[in-house]
Amino acid sequence: MSFTLEPGQKAIDFRLPSTEGTEYSLSDFNDYPYLVIFFTCNHCPYVIGSDEVTRATAEKYSSSGVTFVGINSNSEHTYPEDSFPNMVERMKKYKFPWKYLYDRDQSIAMKYGALRTPHFYVFNEKRELVYTGRGVDSPRDTSRMTINNMDIVLGELTSGKPVTVAKTNPIGCNVKWEGKDAHWMPPEACDLV
Repeated sequence: MSFTLEPGQKAIDFRLPSTEGTEYSLSDFNDYPYLVIFFTCNHCPYVIGSDEVTRATAEKYSSSGVTFVGINSNSEHTYPEDSFPNMVERMKKYKFPWKYLYDRDQSIAMKYGALRTPHFYVFNEKRELVYTGRGVDSPRDTSRMTINNMDIVLGELTSGKPVTVAKTNPIGCNVKWEGKDAHWMPPEACDLV
């Protein structure tokens, strides 16, 4: 990936279907001062391992004007578990406190420069990027977590403080790109990052 959104840049618009059966655009979240967009999926052990910490963080800051939006951009042809019907089933089962959107053609992942699942992007009131990277430092096994980056960033942001660390390396599986192009990695690479 030659590009990833950098701190200070504006959120990129999208219009994507959700597991609820409706579509959402960036403007649909205008009522929230702070927006977390994160690229996620159904199968990745780094996602599965950290989803409950992400849930707790989303719930902790919901009363402070923060909303979370998950986007699955993985190719269902590369990893069938990441299909839209499986997204719907996963949300029914776990009832996560975020919208779960499907980027079927992977164009939004390309525009944001999503590198991993999960990969977080935090935006302020002006929809300027204030943080990009990992959610926690041990997403596959949060019992070993020593830093919850999302908690730190959102704590600073919602209290009007400057974000002290604006960029970290996301930790997780490679985004499963359609076809065997320059960005494509085999499914087993999930365990190698």
